Amino acid sequence: MSFDPTSLKYDAGGLIPCIAQDHATGEVLMMAWMNAASLARTLETGNVTYWSRSRQALWAKGETSGHVQRLVELRIDCDRDCLLALVTQEGPACHTNRRSCFYTSLRDGAEVEILTPMA
Repeated sequence: MSFDPTSLKYDAGGLIPCIAQDHATGEVLMMAWMNAASLARTLETGNVTYWSRSRQALWAKGETSGHVQRLVELRIDCDRDCLLALVTQEGPACHTNRRSCFYTSLRDGAEVEILTPMA
């Protein structure tokens, strides 16, 4: 069966959430938004491209930092309203210079930082 991008369920703004996960370790790295154009560019180039809601523009991960994400596999969830990008991450995924954006844990009612910025 060939992939039909119009079969995905985008929100009212034309966006779909995409979770980036390290393909080798399974570590969840980040979540960002895609639209039809960023999805097409990702599939064309193999470099993960998102839609920046703040800039209202395509955002190729790592275009300024060099911390690119190379697509290994793209998965679609059962409801077709969320994507999972299995990636090879070069450098930190988070703009805070941490490996993952999910560096804060809730433990006993308190927020605890569990990842430190990369050197």
